[in-house]
Amino acid sequence: MQKIVFIIVLFLFQGITGQEIVILDEEDHQPIPNVMVYNWDKSRTTLSDFDGKCDLSRFDQGERITFSHIGYQNFRSTKAHMLRKGKLYLALNAEQLDEVVMSISKWEQQKKDIPQKIALINAKTIDFTAPQTSADLLQNSGKVFVQKSQLGGGSPMIRGFATNRLLLTVDGVRMNNAIFRGGNIQNVISIDPFSIKSTEVIFGPGSVIYGSDAIGGVMNFYTNNPQFSKTDSLNFSGKGNYRYSSANNENTFHLDFNLGKKEWAFLSSVTYNEFADLKMGSHGPSSYLRNSYVVTENGQDELRENQNSQKQLPSGYDQINLMQKVVFKPNNNWNVNLSAYYSETSDYSRYDRLIRPSKDGLGLRSAEWFYGPQKWFMGNLQFYKNGKGKFYDGLKISTAYQKFEESRNDRGFQDPIRYMTKENVDAISTNIDFENKRIGNLRLYYGGEYVFNKIGSIGNEYNVEILALSPSASRYPDNSTWQTLAGYISGELSAKPNFTFLSGLRYSHVWIDAVFDQTFYTFPFNDADLSTGALTGSIGFSWFPKADLQLTVNGSTGFRAPNIDDVGKIFDSEPGSVVVPNPELEPEYAYNLEVGIQKNFNDKLMLKGAAFYTYLVDAMVRRDFQFNGSNEIDYNGELSNVQAIQNAAKAYVYGFEFGLDAFLTESLSVNSNLTLTNGIEEEQDGTDTPGRHVAPTFGDFHLIWKKQKLKTDLFVNFNGEISYDDMAMSEKTKEYIYAVDADGNPYSPSWYTLNLRSQYQFSHALKVTANLENITDQRYRSYSSGIVAPGINLILGVGYTF
Repeated sequence: MQKIVFIIVLFLFQGITGQEIVILDEEDHQPIPNVMVYNWDKSRTTLSDFDGKCDLSRFDQGERITFSHIGYQNFRSTKAHMLRKGKLYLALNAEQLDEVVMSISKWEQQKKDIPQKIALINAKTIDFTAPQTSADLLQNSGKVFVQKSQLGGGSPMIRGFATNRLLLTVDGVRMNNAIFRGGNIQNVISIDPFSIKSTEVIFGPGSVIYGSDAIGGVMNFYTNNPQFSKTDSLNFSGKGNYRYSSANNENTFHLDFNLGKKEWAFLSSVTYNEFADLKMGSHGPSSYLRNSYVVTENGQDELRENQNSQKQLPSGYDQINLMQKVVFKPNNNWNVNLSAYYSETSDYSRYDRLIRPSKDGLGLRSAEWFYGPQKWFMGNLQFYKNGKGKFYDGLKISTAYQKFEESRNDRGFQDPIRYMTKENVDAISTNIDFENKRIGNLRLYYGGEYVFNKIGSIGNEYNVEILALSPSASRYPDNSTWQTLAGYISGELSAKPNFTFLSGLRYSHVWIDAVFDQTFYTFPFNDADLSTGALTGSIGFSWFPKADLQLTVNGSTGFRAPNIDDVGKIFDSEPGSVVVPNPELEPEYAYNLEVGIQKNFNDKLMLKGAAFYTYLVDAMVRRDFQFNGSNEIDYNGELSNVQAIQNAAKAYVYGFEFGLDAFLTESLSVNSNLTLTNGIEEEQDGTDTPGRHVAPTFGDFHLIWKKQKLKTDLFVNFNGEISYDDMAMSEKTKEYIYAVDADGNPYSPSWYTLNLRSQYQFSHALKVTANLENITDQRYRSYSSGIVAPGINLILGVGYTF
């Protein structure tokens, strides 16, 4: 009798386990949890578990069932057919309108409800494109233009704005500090692309949520989070990566590992990059070649011929990135996250300054010009609480400390004096954000922010002949401070199932306190004491007049308050010109309108378009100035024209952005982006000049083939021309970085590259990448960039998950 019972139980157990299938992602074969499975009238439903396993026992054998998940295409089949296959691979939607974004309100919202354009770059895309730095990560999206003054850099341009008119955040913490400059900035390279889970780029003003600087856009980088164990045992996992790039003999090593229990989880990550000198392409303007460079031997500077004029000497550098996260989750309502990030580069040359010709045009102006190590540390403690509160349904509290360190070192050819400045910023920030969704179809988001920056700045002169160090003028007023206090409220109203309305307001107040040292320069003022406020707002809607058609309209304002770089900097902005402090600055304001349209043709073709217009008043721009009644002063031994940042212009920028996604077959798809931008700065005397950070027309076209474990991407990147007449005045003085037109004037030529990416998944654990970029070996320099882009470039990568 017992034997019969055992046989029956065993039969039933086999019958149950034989009813399971596994649901996996078509691209990376990762399990997909929470796939909803239902019959025709949804009278029977089930969900896949964390491991992608799904029990179909509640359905009849011949019953037709549907598999549905946000972000994936629906799949329909019979139960019997699925059980024979055992596995189901789901494909991503043509356009994931139901994707969740965090950037607009700092809380999860569906992308389809957002009236602003947002570009999402997920971990799969980052892994496939294999960017060297996070600047390359943005550029690879095809939607963000990136300028580079040197190999160790990358300054994004979005909708005609750049540098301190764009905002960077890491895990919700503001990275912009009080010395972010109007010139090109390189801080984005401090963010390790191997640690990034996703990146969200907001196009247009984001001042309602993020305050000052968010005029042209916001770039939010979200890093990987520790994973908890689903059982009582310890969960251990990790990943190792290696990447090689032939254009600069890159060697990159990455390792991360995760330890997880039910309530505790730890994630450690380390990446080391070694970049040698970058080699440019063979076909392009000869003026880009590096024909000579300076070598210092026995204390003497010598101009030496470059044996390989395509090699950009010196441009290489090293970098290390570290990240440690600890998460404690005592229950489903509370989550405490402690994170630490550290990035440090070696010294690296500012290449565009090293190729400046001397005054007589026969040699080079500088013997050396390099940045000291760029260091960034952030410690971030975040508390999350879910559940019904008296005034909220969700609460986030974030307190962060950041330390920035950078230095500049330059010495003229055969000049014994090396001029050195060193800066550091201590930044403290506290954010408190609430979500409340209790008022019918209205969701409210509100909160406050406080940021405090303290700047340390010193200057020195070092005599390389007698090895003597002496003090000199600092770049910024030492011990100056910048702080802001703000509060905001925004709302999302689902007026109808197909119509969502969003609006918000923010008030920010900014204080600057800086005392100027009179030791080296006799300033006509003693300090800069600024106190100013700004009210910004946004209003917009997302409307689906048909299920396959989306229309969006968004109006918003943004502002940028002066920072320490604006009011207190002393710096040679270009050969023969020096920027001096101006404590009389006022904030600049932007008014923006954006209209978007998106059409889905049977999940086979998706067309997207957006038009935008931004008007900037009281624009802070660098213009000629007087210092103590004089147009010229002596700076580092050279008589230089005086300039200062002034509220001297108005500006307007407008343009169009287009996108296309086409799924030709199950394996073959097409993706393309195109951005056209125009911008004008209007001077006080009524004259117009082209905007400095208005990128040329740029875009890409991708032909993507995916089959089982292999993915390939044959694509073209292209940039339009910027003629001499359409070039900003500040760019026209940099003849040494541009090609020469038929009239002998500098201009930025158009260019294109043909590229091939491929990735093969040998197993769940092992993945190999082989990319060939710039196949035709074009020699090109992106607009406003000092360094020439890589020539033909073989990239090899291997990743192993354990």
